Amino acid sequence: MDNPTASTQSHALPSSVLFLCGMNAIRSPMAEAITKSLALPGLYVASAGVRHGERDPFVDAVLAEIGLSLGKRQPQTLDDLEDDFFDLIVTLAPEAHHAALELTRASSVEVIYWPMPDPTVEADTRDQQLAAYRDVRDRLNALIQERFGPFKPAPLDGA
Repeated sequence: MDNPTASTQSHALPSSVLFLCGMNAIRSPMAEAITKSLALPGLYVASAGVRHGERDPFVDAVLAEIGLSLGKRQPQTLDDLEDDFFDLIVTLAPEAHHAALELTRASSVEVIYWPMPDPTVEADTRDQQLAAYRDVRDRLNALIQERFGPFKPAPLDGA
């Protein structure tokens, strides 16, 4: 069976990429952190949400598992961005995809949609919720590796 995303490897690397989701609390900051960890020369990476969100501690937990951190970064909206021009916008939720298409309809910006589930609605217990967040992290990691290059996690102390 053919892999529908296999052709993405032939794309040239953009100079700037924006990951966009609903509230910039879960999916897009994970994608930003993973992409920044690739340390690709000349690639500017940012993330934002369509609406204002609050930082999610589960994101910190699942990123720490692979040696990454958001640091002091807080969720931001499109209006909060210092730079509003990007070569590539990757949308991670339907609401974000519609906003990106509206935002870019008069410009030649590539917009791609990587639908990601909302891990906050998929679990009853803490373990189930962490599993849902890990699933989103791992899906993003696979798509980012395919599009931008292999991810090399930092070594974890005591692991």
